[in-house]
Amino acid sequence: MENDTIAAISTPVGEGGIAVIRVSGPEAVEVVDRVYKGKRSLTEVDTHTVHYGHILHPETKEVLDEVLVTVMRAPRTFTREDVVEVSCHGGVVPVQKVLEALLTAGARLAEPGEFTKRAFLNGRIDLSQAEAVIDLIRSKTDRAARVAMDQARGRLSRLIRKLRQEILETLAHLAVNVDYPEYDAEELTAKTLLSRCRQIEGEILRLLETARQGKILRDGIATVIVGRPNVGKSSLLNALSQENKAIVTDIPGTTRDVIEEYVNVRGIPLRLVDTAGIRETEDVVERIGVERSRRALEQADLVLLVLNYAEPLTEDDRKLLEAVRSHTAIVVVNKTDLERRIDLEEVRRLIGDTPLVTLSLKEERGLDRLEEAIGELFFAGKVEGTEATYVSNVRHIHLLERALGNVRDAIAGIEGNIPLDMVEIDLKNAWQHLGEIIGEAVSEDLIDQIFSQFCLGK
Repeated sequence: MENDTIAAISTPVGEGGIAVIRVSGPEAVEVVDRVYKGKRSLTEVDTHTVHYGHILHPETKEVLDEVLVTVMRAPRTFTREDVVEVSCHGGVVPVQKVLEALLTAGARLAEPGEFTKRAFLNGRIDLSQAEAVIDLIRSKTDRAARVAMDQARGRLSRLIRKLRQEILETLAHLAVNVDYPEYDAEELTAKTLLSRCRQIEGEILRLLETARQGKILRDGIATVIVGRPNVGKSSLLNALSQENKAIVTDIPGTTRDVIEEYVNVRGIPLRLVDTAGIRETEDVVERIGVERSRRALEQADLVLLVLNYAEPLTEDDRKLLEAVRSHTAIVVVNKTDLERRIDLEEVRRLIGDTPLVTLSLKEERGLDRLEEAIGELFFAGKVEGTEATYVSNVRHIHLLERALGNVRDAIAGIEGNIPLDMVEIDLKNAWQHLGEIIGEAVSEDLIDQIFSQFCLGK
């Protein structure tokens, strides 16, 4: 790691009340002090204190902005280096001028994620905690934010370290029995070793069982609303998002393209897509929209198929009902405020076990039943309590699966009476793969790749 001083804007660029520029490194205090004017030099102040003053142009000494400067000395900082945060007025021009002054004074512009990378390399956090930081920034619901915060505080790390310690203790006993049989050590029989491996297998499996829910909380459920024109697809999008995101009219074919919106359904993030009505049409523009709708349907995690309560099923409806049987789907029958003309028994025969919900978006009735049905499909009706530890990162899931495979190879070897030193190799591989999750055995290229996903200033 380069032992230099870095700086970057840590707040979103644009107009706002304040903006924060973060500086970290061995000369962080000195760099800011070169362009700062206040009652005292920053090199003389106590750590973790805030100071009022101005940032000056390094050459002309022109006042660039009025600021509050927070001085935090190592090691009690995010990066475990000296850190200074300059709070200036929000806005593109003042922020850029202050940043340029700091760069002229001796700082280097930070790379994406470099502050968090330094926190990892300096031992303040492990790799899984660092990755949780970006999950926290990108979280779409309160529940997703809590899961990310738990991981950032080390909940997953502690479980992984416990697993590695169990494997390490087993390996230690194996080494004594295999390499030093003359010592009077407790003999590790095949039965005892098998019991330990099965216990480790069970703990890894329990973590992997949360992977599906964890990925949902992290990335959201790709949810596509499909149906014929004018059945209420855009009204459903608006109702779930509680905003008028889509144009709603009585004219069929109003929506010509896909409309995306993140919505929060009882703590579950849905990446909701309203599509053009699927039907046979001669309209060139509408036909392009229909084709995009069909592609979105194929890529969806969840399909909400909307039907009209006040109209008989059409051939287009029947084709859609047949199509969604191979997807995770919910059939939504809208407009129950009107006289029923749809044959619900036929709908149920066509959809099999697919859930069916009736509602009236116009009268705002039945939406709660749809939300319950979504929860039932993905979380058995509820999001787990705060004590659950979710695995949501694809890299973590892959490494847990590899470690599980290693442990199962060890179990198969013990049951097949192969030499214990061969079992030792499988357990060492499991220990290694678990170590990659928290960054104790990971390449520099992978570290660079992970932190390149972060925004500047984090």
